[in-house]
Amino acid sequence: MKTQTAKKFFLFALVAVFTLSGCALSKMKKMAKDQQLTVTPSPLEVHADTVKFEMSAKLPVKMLKPKKVYQINTFYTYGTQERQLKTVQFREVDYPNSATEQPSITETYMFPYVDGMNRGSLQVQGKALNPKNGNFLETERLGIADGVITTSKLVQPSYYASYAPHGYNDQEELIPTNVEFFFDQGRSVFKTSEKNSDRGEKFAAFIAEKNVTRTVTITGTHSPEGKETFNSELSRERAAAIEAWYREKMDQYDYQNMASQIRFIQKPIVQDWTGLKNMLASYNGITSAQKSEWTNIINGTGSFEQKEKQLQTLSTYNKVFTDIYPQLRTAKTEVLTVKPKKARTEIATLATQIANGSASADALSLEEMLYAAANNPSLTEKQKIYEAAAKKNDTYVVHNNLGAVHLQMAMQTSGREMTNHVKTALNHFNISNQKQANVYAQANMGMALAMQENLWGAHDALTKAAAMNPGNEVSQGVNGAKGYVETRVGRYDLAIASLNRATNRSVDQFNKGLVQLLRKDFRNAQSTLESVISSDRGYVMAHYAAAVAAARQDNENKVIEHLRNAINADSSLKSKAATDLEFRQYTGSQAFMDLIN
Repeated sequence: MKTQTAKKFFLFALVAVFTLSGCALSKMKKMAKDQQLTVTPSPLEVHADTVKFEMSAKLPVKMLKPKKVYQINTFYTYGTQERQLKTVQFREVDYPNSATEQPSITETYMFPYVDGMNRGSLQVQGKALNPKNGNFLETERLGIADGVITTSKLVQPSYYASYAPHGYNDQEELIPTNVEFFFDQGRSVFKTSEKNSDRGEKFAAFIAEKNVTRTVTITGTHSPEGKETFNSELSRERAAAIEAWYREKMDQYDYQNMASQIRFIQKPIVQDWTGLKNMLASYNGITSAQKSEWTNIINGTGSFEQKEKQLQTLSTYNKVFTDIYPQLRTAKTEVLTVKPKKARTEIATLATQIANGSASADALSLEEMLYAAANNPSLTEKQKIYEAAAKKNDTYVVHNNLGAVHLQMAMQTSGREMTNHVKTALNHFNISNQKQANVYAQANMGMALAMQENLWGAHDALTKAAAMNPGNEVSQGVNGAKGYVETRVGRYDLAIASLNRATNRSVDQFNKGLVQLLRKDFRNAQSTLESVISSDRGYVMAHYAAAVAAARQDNENKVIEHLRNAINADSSLKSKAATDLEFRQYTGSQAFMDLIN
């Protein structure tokens, strides 16, 4: 009897325990309906391909029970998919004042964004749990935030192929030809001996070639002794004598109309010590101390004639007079002729023939080949010319520019073809940098890495390129790409700084407006995006982003205006706008519904 009674008592106690436990769980479940859940931001937002948010939970006073656990399970559901997120647990022992104060907790959650998540629901489900026996009761699932705002995904790729300079000067270049003729002391007669000298004959032969000539500058000079300086016209007359002889030769060689196109410039030098000082500096006929005597007088006070008289008192005067003075009685002639160059069309034709193997690579210089490639609008033909140039001389310029062609080809293709072009481009940029570190290859490397989705690698390469002090054009291209990458990784503070230094291309200005929007600088975002629209009405996404900026400012008229322009240009944006949570407050607006239906 005692045994049976004991068994009955044990069973009764066990049932009582379970009943009390179940009662506690039931009360926790019932009280859970009064829990306070706050999600920030709501709706959720994606940045840097990650959805990140905070959830704060407050439980009712007295909800927690001894030795029981209340946990909140969080899920994001979209379509037929579901992602389970972090679980939060409340234990009575962790909240000793839970009988008088609301237990609370704030947790940060994050999960990677994938396509389709924009329309979904953040849900929670409470679970009252007895850890000792595993018994639990669950609440109904509760939706606490709708979907994901994907405005950051509007960022547009900004790539820029940087070509190293081809090194060819296609402008007119002038080649100087210089000759010096000497005159007797105090005279301006152009002597026959000078005309028949090697200098005179070579110069006459030069004139006979009838080179296209722009200017003939004749500088007449004199030595500083009395007989020379007395005649102030002597240097001018010497210059005139050479010009007369030059014109005589032009008549002899039948220049005809060419002669009238040549400008003769006479530059007489009167009472000038420069020539003498220069020649004294390199003259070895006297000592340094003796040279100082000369320079002290020349640089001292007094008139030209007074200084000349002082020089005549020096013991070295006769020697200098004999060795140097005759060389100062000259007419120095400089002829600027046009450097012969091939026509642009000839260079283009020869470059194509070299690339096709029908002409020798010697037909053009490397610079001419690079020039032809730079001006060829066809990427395929550019590639062939650069490849031919690499066989001629594989410089860092050739490899960078060949890589730049593949980079541009990658921008115009997709899939495997794009991948192959990017790989080839990177190979050439690496070779270019190995041959000579250069900003063009460094910048292009950043573009290529960005196309491979290696965003931080791209950022590192672009940052290095920016530090190499590139020219303005390359710098702006680098900053545009850098701003795009920084937007992709969610560093909007860095992105706005980069995009402020980027190009005025629509894509860079659009990205700038978008970053301003993401930084909640709505007014400036609106202004920037509308500037893009004003300068490039075909840039459809600027209308769409401007509609978002207007929505953030509760400007329905602007929302409708920009969405209408966007949808009229691209009908696929109708369905996007219909599901975009940026416009959720307008779902009751007839104007909005008319637009998306």
